[in-house]
Amino acid sequence: MKRKTDENPSDDNLDERLHSLGKRLGKNQQVRLAEGSAKSDNAGFGNALRLSTEFVAAILVGAAIGYAIDRLAGTTPWAMIVFLLLGFVSGVLNVLRTAGELSHPHKQDGD
Repeated sequence: MKRKTDENPSDDNLDERLHSLGKRLGKNQQVRLAEGSAKSDNAGFGNALRLSTEFVAAILVGAAIGYAIDRLAGTTPWAMIVFLLLGFVSGVLNVLRTAGELSHPHKQDGD
């Protein structure tokens, strides 16, 4: 290993520049991590709102279809009960499918 007296003066300058670059990269990385966590928090809230809206919408559509069939056929609570349950199952499946897509955002169809 070389001693300090044997080194070139340009090596000292290089070490200083390398140290300065390391500091700047560290600061930039901290800023990017802070920005990234804020964006991911907002994205998580948006995804949760989307999933809950899709779930409730599926149940309401099922109930509306059942109610319409009951009014037309005169089978008062039965079609609404059946289609309400179908809407619930549809909502759960839709949420599970969407949550699976969200957990693997970079996965391609061919992968």
